[in-house]
Amino acid sequence: MSELVLKAEKLDAGDELAGVRSQFVLNDVVYLDGNSLGALPVGVPGRVEDVVRRQWGELRIRSWDESGWWTAPERIGDRIAPLVGAAAGQIVVGDSTSVNVFKALVAAVRMTAGSGRDEIVVDATTFPTDGYIAESAARMTGCTLRPVAPAEVPGALGDRTAAVLLNHVDYRTGRLHDLPALTAAVHAAGAVVVWDLCHSAGALPVGLDEHGVDLAVGCTYKYLNGGPGSPAYLYVRRELQDRFDSPLPGWNSHAEPFGMRPAYEPAAGALRGRVGTPDILSMLALEAALEVWDGDGGGVSIEAVRAKSLALTDFFLECVASYVPAGRVESVTPVAHAERGSQVALRCADAGDVMKRLIERGVVGDFRHPDVLRFGFTPLYVGFGDVERAARTLGDVVR
Repeated sequence: MSELVLKAEKLDAGDELAGVRSQFVLNDVVYLDGNSLGALPVGVPGRVEDVVRRQWGELRIRSWDESGWWTAPERIGDRIAPLVGAAAGQIVVGDSTSVNVFKALVAAVRMTAGSGRDEIVVDATTFPTDGYIAESAARMTGCTLRPVAPAEVPGALGDRTAAVLLNHVDYRTGRLHDLPALTAAVHAAGAVVVWDLCHSAGALPVGLDEHGVDLAVGCTYKYLNGGPGSPAYLYVRRELQDRFDSPLPGWNSHAEPFGMRPAYEPAAGALRGRVGTPDILSMLALEAALEVWDGDGGGVSIEAVRAKSLALTDFFLECVASYVPAGRVESVTPVAHAERGSQVALRCADAGDVMKRLIERGVVGDFRHPDVLRFGFTPLYVGFGDVERAARTLGDVVR
């Protein structure tokens, strides 16, 4: 038995989160793609069946009140809040990440109206949709769009900057950007910051309230395990809620939604982020999925998840260095913990073919064009034995 196998066994024996793994539906596959789609929590199927058969099938329209459907967006938002460092009453769940990016970015520009600010700065390395939305928001608001690499944002800000859209973690490389410092720089310039948390929420501490983040959005089907297409969320800092002017006002965000008034009057608080009828089936599946964070004895802490995430990615890089022939792959994920999310990206000349062969051998990651093997580590259900097996299989495949 190799030293790395023995080390994996020792690390798994000391893993305080090891018991959480039993709360997920897993098989013999090493699943390292939770940064795209999280595994299924065991409590979700029963909850969805109850929603369909009893709440919808028997109670029908009464469930909007009796089953709490109407208040689900803010109730589930309050469950997500501790995972991103936010107090209750600031997050509403609903719509897709793309729609919420649009709402947040246009609202951010509107918050600076009358100040002469006419420029949106966007993360030049962003996930494509964020870039598309930013370009559309710029056209809609009469702003100029300026793509800037996150590290260069502080030097690019000025008295024309209205809003800045940034990703907390780079989806390709797993690089973690400095949210506190960048938020402070945006505020010093008098602008409004919008953070995309898709690749950080549920994997590491975010500290939205602590660091004074203005607006944030994120999906729930990655590290929050809400299921394919599960609804996204929108965070609006409490101090800004009365200034949040959504470009998508809907009857669900009206101060009197059932008044059917011809004129729009926004509701108070984060409810301004709602638009139309909530997607109840997927929303309540997400609510059930979030119960895995309740755990035993006070719940699963995001700090413990972060500690394990760093240990998993450190061990993976150690195993890759041992098992994979020198020069065959190159890590593009930062070594420094302060700059690393919860994934490792390896550059590999024939990455697409390598990933296909890995999946055939029971190691599931994903491929990002043109040459990146991407491995996501969800500490709630990935163990150190999984990590060792994945790296050993990668070494076999690339030889």
